[in-house]
Amino acid sequence: MNIYQLLPLDTMDENLSTGPILLLTQLSRLVSRRSTPELLGQTLKELAALSFLRDYDEVTQQALTEGLCIDANYAVLLLNDLESSDYVERRRDPSDRRRHIVKMTPQGREALHRAEAAQQTLEDEILIGLSVAERTELAHLLRKALDVHTASTASTTAAENVHAS
Repeated sequence: MNIYQLLPLDTMDENLSTGPILLLTQLSRLVSRRSTPELLGQTLKELAALSFLRDYDEVTQQALTEGLCIDANYAVLLLNDLESSDYVERRRDPSDRRRHIVKMTPQGREALHRAEAAQQTLEDEILIGLSVAERTELAHLLRKALDVHTASTASTTAAENVHAS
């Protein structure tokens, strides 16, 4: 039995052995290589963290870690860098001194805006073969796939935001 009998795939124009996960991985590598700190003014992970904070305003450090799908130790290093750039503030949660609350600063919002403008240019270059409708559909499908994995983080984040207020 060969791999094609084990993995029944619908006929595609592309090579049948390259499924969506491998294609996403290749695209991710291309984006990572081209999303340099020189272009963005920050790292791609910093951009992801600031984007998350824009979407959730202020969150616990743990919710940010889970939302970005990163290791807790790496999150501390990432937040240290963002804090030293004055892009985020961390403070103890008054209701639970073991937790930290993270919030983006106005300087972080400005840096995020500049980075997203640069990222849009890069997105236009990388996705040049897709129409606007196809890009919208791609974004929708990727969000749908991620939502299954981030739904618990989002509900935890929302609950923590209510609790922290």
